[in-house]
Amino acid sequence: MIKKTSKGYVVYSKEGKRLSKPYKTKGEAVKRLRQIEYFKHKK
Repeated sequence: MIKKTSKGYVVYSKEGKRLSKPYKTKGEAVKRLRQIEYFKHKK
């Protein structure tokens, strides 16, 4: 989940835990979220 904060866009888990630093653009945050999902499901 990506939320906009005063510092930028931040990736959060379903439980509300912050998973990344603040990014300036939403595209950068989406890219990071894809990376997290890739490594989570990689075997």
